[in-house]
Amino acid sequence: MTVSWKEITLHNQEGFAEAMAMYDQAFPIEIREPHDVFQNSMRTGSYRFLLGMEGEEILSFATGHYLKEVNAGFIVYLLANPLVRSRGIGTQTLLKLEEWLEEDARSAGCDSIEAIILKTEKLELVHTEEEKEDCVKRTRFYNKNGYQEAKGIRYIQPPLFQGQIPVPLNLYVKNHQQTLPSRERIAEYVQAMYRGKYSLANGVDQAILSDLLAKI
Repeated sequence: MTVSWKEITLHNQEGFAEAMAMYDQAFPIEIREPHDVFQNSMRTGSYRFLLGMEGEEILSFATGHYLKEVNAGFIVYLLANPLVRSRGIGTQTLLKLEEWLEEDARSAGCDSIEAIILKTEKLELVHTEEEKEDCVKRTRFYNKNGYQEAKGIRYIQPPLFQGQIPVPLNLYVKNHQQTLPSRERIAEYVQAMYRGKYSLANGVDQAILSDLLAKI
């Protein structure tokens, strides 16, 4: 399988509709973000929307923000076409997005990125056996790719759209050190995530974000 990589931007929307169709199929409507949020993210100027392609077929996509104020990346989505899972496309896509975020860090004047952050569901909060199995698989996947759970951090995902309630999630961090950053530093990452993604792209009220940040 030969994978080529393509970036969706405000000025190059080829593949966006197809990626959103994959997204809509993968996530139930009650946890899906409006497609406008992806477009809003592109307007922030520090966002990556990566497509993995084989010919004209979309194999995967991933999205992430570079948070300049803390020199960290925040991976929001990583999704593989169900027809090509278990063929290594998830790992390839993750590594390519990490590479792009590293490039963003160097473009910002840093020697390398300090950390990359992502979030996953809490095992105790999923409902079905299938969801539990998927949750365990995701944890193993991210552990295998160098991500460690930031235990002791009470991360709460802000509402993705009006009317949704905030959701507690696990936070995972990857960096170049043997140990995770301090609790205080991770809180700074989260503050930047709230501002760079949930405030600017989702339009979440600052009062809500401040309240969630105080609960970490």
